[in-house]
Amino acid sequence: MLEHTKPDFERVRRALMLRGEPDRVPLVEIGIHPNIKSAFLGRPVKGLGVEVEFWAKAGYDFIPLPMGLVTVLMGDFRRRGRAASMARGIMRAAKAKYGVVHDEEMEKLWAKEGKGIITTMEEFESFPWPTAEDFDYSILEAMAKHMPPGMRLVPVTIGYLAPAYFLMGAETFFVSLYENQRLVTKILEKAGRIELDVLEKMLEYECVGAVWITDDIAYSDNLMISPKHLRQYLFPWFKRACDLCQRKGRPVMYHSDGKYYDVIGDLIDCGFNAIHGIEPKAMDIVYLKRTVGDRLCLIGNIDLAYTLTLGTPEEVAEETRQRLREVAPGGGYCVSSSNSIPEYVPFQNYNAMRETVLRYGTYPISI
Repeated sequence: MLEHTKPDFERVRRALMLRGEPDRVPLVEIGIHPNIKSAFLGRPVKGLGVEVEFWAKAGYDFIPLPMGLVTVLMGDFRRRGRAASMARGIMRAAKAKYGVVHDEEMEKLWAKEGKGIITTMEEFESFPWPTAEDFDYSILEAMAKHMPPGMRLVPVTIGYLAPAYFLMGAETFFVSLYENQRLVTKILEKAGRIELDVLEKMLEYECVGAVWITDDIAYSDNLMISPKHLRQYLFPWFKRACDLCQRKGRPVMYHSDGKYYDVIGDLIDCGFNAIHGIEPKAMDIVYLKRTVGDRLCLIGNIDLAYTLTLGTPEEVAEETRQRLREVAPGGGYCVSSSNSIPEYVPFQNYNAMRETVLRYGTYPISI
């Protein structure tokens, strides 16, 4: 294994903390579908050891690991007690054959668009809310035992706004921002307290290198809710989470889809070290590098809407080289898809992005 492909979280930390150029541009993903991992390894990804093997051999310096309320809302297994009962009825499932690696029927979970399972104060009070003790943290130590030296785990949390519109249903949530603010506030306070308590527990583990907070606030053309409401309901929770991470010496990454130029300054003030996604159709990463690149590490921008999904490996490689040329110099950039690597990304396209970074991403950038 080449030296610059060995796991080394300091490579990522240096990029996130804007401490100049590491040895190469870090490869980062918030999630990769098991089919893609299996195609890379040539065998099914079963067991923690094989999971770690994929991330290490593919050139990554950390493993993203969903933790907290996201494991409940998305039907994950790392829950017990009230956290398990909370999961019932939140999401709806859809099955279809839409993968491109294997021809098999797969299931997707979707948040309810209309009416969710908490729409009144009575439903809020009777809901089986978990506590931080209801989640299983043993996965952190179990995975750490398999990791090579230099590798770290990065817990991925669902944030503080998303639990509200998952539980209420998106339509009910948006209407309630005006018509039932008391209920919105109660749900955000409850979910926020749970997530902060979970975060505090996770930060006690030395294998945790950073934290990744996901909370979609925008779509391709604009914010989903007004900056006023984000500042009222969401950003105070972000500030508490970032303050906690900073006290523990961990960088914090933020993920949102869409166009959120109007609140970039707020995210910086909250204490985030990096923003992820940066959809090409929504935000200009070169503009962001020029205007906030001295305050935020930029992660992502390889187009999932076309290049990674519908383009050719050659197009993916060229787009990746372009990002390396335009954004990587000086540090503060990590290559990633503009969201994640789902099952409908052709393996050859994913691999073209990965191999381009390993081949051309060594500093100083000279392509």
